[in-house]
Amino acid sequence: MNWSPDRYLGFHDLRLRPALDLMGRIAMTPPRTIVDLGCGPGNVSPLLLQRWPDAVLTGVDQSVAMLARARAVLPRAQWVEADISCWHPDAPVDLVFSNAALHWVGDHPALFARLAAMLGQDGVLAVQMPANFSAPSHRLIRELAASAEWKGALAQVRMGEVLEPDAYQSLLSAHFEELDLWETTYFQRLSGEDAVFEWLAGSTLVPYFACLSEAQTRAFVSQLKPMLASAYPVRPGGSVLFPFKRLFMLARGPVHRVPRETC
Repeated sequence: MNWSPDRYLGFHDLRLRPALDLMGRIAMTPPRTIVDLGCGPGNVSPLLLQRWPDAVLTGVDQSVAMLARARAVLPRAQWVEADISCWHPDAPVDLVFSNAALHWVGDHPALFARLAAMLGQDGVLAVQMPANFSAPSHRLIRELAASAEWKGALAQVRMGEVLEPDAYQSLLSAHFEELDLWETTYFQRLSGEDAVFEWLAGSTLVPYFACLSEAQTRAFVSQLKPMLASAYPVRPGGSVLFPFKRLFMLARGPVHRVPRETC
């Protein structure tokens, strides 16, 4: 997939806010080692080291373009190009932090067992994932992709998936001594008639565009934009209200180990 750091960071402050909220809930002995799993363009990593300046941070992502931006932002960190679904550190770490990344990975029971196995004693797992897949924005994308014109090219595209909170309650309780789960809906105010499309083009739509030619992408976008504009109308003053629900989890003290798996 062709991830664009510039497009993704076009909504930098709004995309960063959930990571800051998650970070603010972490109470632990200063970690010596941190993994930023699915680090993207490195927009969160400097803030992790700002809070814990003595830590060694490793950022992991599969996008070459995103990692190039991350290295430019924070040269002192270690950057690894790898598939986050199966990457494993060489030694247990104190904090695994993942912001808006794990919804791209399938098989969450196996995934979270591997995440628990990355952590040392009293290690902390901090995760934020989008939980708005039933929102009009995402429903309209799925409906258009499933239409007669597009289903041939887009039938296999995964938008990402997040389980219900009670599923994670059961899942993570089997691997951690302590667990805190919560959801937050951010009532985001975007600017411009196509603002919701621009937000989605930097994230949710990336795997769809990867399956289309340039001409097909233009045609797909020309159909999607008015659908989104109707669902998210411009309000008086020129803003667009784009509610966005997110799921957070903090887990501490892994209690089970699974065999190490690597890519």
